[in-house]
Amino acid sequence: MAAAAGPERPQVVAHVQQALSYTLFDCKWVPRSARLLCLGSAARGTGVVQLYELRAGRLELLREIEKAKPIKCGTFGAASLQQRYLATGDFGGSLNVWNLEAPEIPVYSVKGHKEIINSIDGVGGLGIGEGAPEIVTGSRDGTVKVWDPRQKDTPVANMEPVQGESKRDCWTVAFGNAYTQEERVVCAGYDNGDIKLFDLKTMSLRWETNIKNGVCSVEFDRKDVNMNKLVATSLEGKFHVFDMRTQHPTKGFASVSEKAHKSTIWQVRHLPQNRDIFMTSGGAGSLHLWKYEYPAQRSKKDSEGAEMGVAGSVSLLQNVTLSTQPISSLDWSPDKKGLCVCGAFDQTVRVLIVTKLNKV
Repeated sequence: MAAAAGPERPQVVAHVQQALSYTLFDCKWVPRSARLLCLGSAARGTGVVQLYELRAGRLELLREIEKAKPIKCGTFGAASLQQRYLATGDFGGSLNVWNLEAPEIPVYSVKGHKEIINSIDGVGGLGIGEGAPEIVTGSRDGTVKVWDPRQKDTPVANMEPVQGESKRDCWTVAFGNAYTQEERVVCAGYDNGDIKLFDLKTMSLRWETNIKNGVCSVEFDRKDVNMNKLVATSLEGKFHVFDMRTQHPTKGFASVSEKAHKSTIWQVRHLPQNRDIFMTSGGAGSLHLWKYEYPAQRSKKDSEGAEMGVAGSVSLLQNVTLSTQPISSLDWSPDKKGLCVCGAFDQTVRVLIVTKLNKV
């Protein structure tokens, strides 16, 4: 699909890049700051956390922390804006919450899973989402667990395969629907193409589907609104956008799919300041910037009179190739529109500026 032409289309500008001496798995902006974190694995098999600050067009290393196990993923989503504690999932299956000012010992730690934690998300912190602060972890052991950092040792919810069901590697998890004190869902994507939506209010499986290919990344366009849209990306270079407003009793949610990259789409991240714009990162070192257009009517009645959703369409705003290696992590700055950071397997972290986002 060709990108929209014209002088008003957004440009993706590589602002700063920094070579690293370890494998980078995740990168995150520190909220309300010009700082960012890189999480990964050193050659000797230990975990690395590096804190950088963006200063006058370069990245300055403020702090480097080494941990026993390689760190796969991190989130600030359950932290208060005052504390800004970082929650991480590691290769040993442990969930740790760190005070970056005093990172020697975690402020919360639990051996949450039998195998590596592939994905983590948080909600109820940073002023985003109603209700208690919670962290969700998805693991190769097939389980998805929700944790309240105020409760020790036991998860508040545990979604695992039922008796007789084979365990699937969970690759991605995301919170959504946290618009009241009670409402909250978790979406999980698995290596066999399963997508499951767990309702934490009723503690039940609300919906499931299969996109026939390993699900690399899922994200709601907003965590703290009545479910609106969900994007799921896959191993074979396709992504699906589900309209989450209308659930049909048998057909589920309406969706549109797009074959975007020639290889795996590792990540999807929605622009914090505009939920209809999102970026995908690919296995061939490329980034694609998309816009979702809603249909004239988002729902219609079927022959039985049941409401069913109507999917919109997606258009490509811009694409850029930054590396020969997969871009495996991606994060928009929550504070500065268009500022983003991405990490690739070429052991480089890049800070990008996406221009003209207010024109689309």
